[in-house]
Amino acid sequence: MVTKSNSLRQKLPPNVVNVLQRFMEAGFWNRWAEATEVHLREPAQQFDPDFMRRLVPRMETLTSYFGAEVRGMDRVPQSPVLVIGNHSGGVITPDTSAVYAAWYRARGFEDPLMGLAFDGIYAVPGWRELMRKIGQMPASMDNAQAALGDGCSVLLYPGGSYEVFRPWKDRNRILFKGRKGFIRLALKAGVPVVPVVGHGGHETTIILTRGERLAKLLGLDKVRMDGAPFLLQIPWGVSIPAMPGVPLPARITVQVCEPLGWNRFGPEDADDPEVLEQCYQEITSIMQTTLDTLAIENPRPLLSRFLPRKG
Repeated sequence: MVTKSNSLRQKLPPNVVNVLQRFMEAGFWNRWAEATEVHLREPAQQFDPDFMRRLVPRMETLTSYFGAEVRGMDRVPQSPVLVIGNHSGGVITPDTSAVYAAWYRARGFEDPLMGLAFDGIYAVPGWRELMRKIGQMPASMDNAQAALGDGCSVLLYPGGSYEVFRPWKDRNRILFKGRKGFIRLALKAGVPVVPVVGHGGHETTIILTRGERLAKLLGLDKVRMDGAPFLLQIPWGVSIPAMPGVPLPARITVQVCEPLGWNRFGPEDADDPEVLEQCYQEITSIMQTTLDTLAIENPRPLLSRFLPRKG
């Protein structure tokens, strides 16, 4: 009898099967989950302005590789603000670096932009220290509320891994998967909400599938992952995020939208399903329209990287 696991294994490239087999034999997922729980107990806010001051020039070097442009930073109100973005680019997420670089160049290093990140990253030596120093916190409502309460702005990607690993065919779609926790957060905190829409970042890495079926077979729920994506990368070909490749130099454009008028609602509306749905439809509609406009402006982000800008 052919099991689902064997059937799926037969469809995968040998290099991917070998990597996954090693992880399974080493008990990797259990060890990762245990390490994650340990490091999530550390203080969430560890932003280091001096470290970020040294890092921003390197971020700008990375974003120059993509010809990244951030428009409309002057639209962002005084902190605290909740910045809501669409998540793109697989592991690298270069549009996030572009937003961070633009933020600190415009607002200085004493006005931190905190962020919410995938819990599992805090189990990875080196990465967890980097993430904390740049202001990333484990993703939770409590951490976000605390940062906003301290007067910090927060960058949040509601689509999370579901959106950042959306397939190539969905590269120009806003996919928040119906998640409305960020709306509750905004209404309870009473802070302005600013949508930020990136285009082109999802053409730096070609994502073939989220791998949701494989994630279930591997038991990735232990590390809070609902997908085991397959990517087409240089130099590996078909591969997984644990085998990071060279990103394609697609042109990235990030548009900061006008702040939303959710101040017409109060904290008591955070538990009203109709209000949540109204706000959800409003922000996703604005962001999708903005993304559509950017896609019309530059329909081929990779090709346009090698062509002169118009105008």
